[in-house]
Amino acid sequence: FLETAAYFCMKPKMGEKEVSPHSFFSIWHEFSSDFKEFWKKENKLILQERVKEAEEVCRQKKGKSLYNIRPKHDSGIVSKKCCYT
Repeated sequence: FLETAAYFCMKPKMGEKEVSPHSFFSIWHEFSSDFKEFWKKENKLILQERVKEAEEVCRQKKGKSLYNIRPKHDSGIVSKKCCYT
């Protein structure tokens, strides 16, 4: 524990000889909870951007027709019936 506290440059509070686990982890808890909140917000923004990009790609693909629709020609019994009457 003391090596970890030294790595993060933690210094003991006034009147204490060493860094206490309580003081170290109270600061660590604040940091980790803030980091978690920012992480969630950032992920939400990235997700929204990706959804917008996907919607744009979908709109572009809808604009380009993948198949051609030809008009229906009159053929068969119905068209022949009309011609004889």
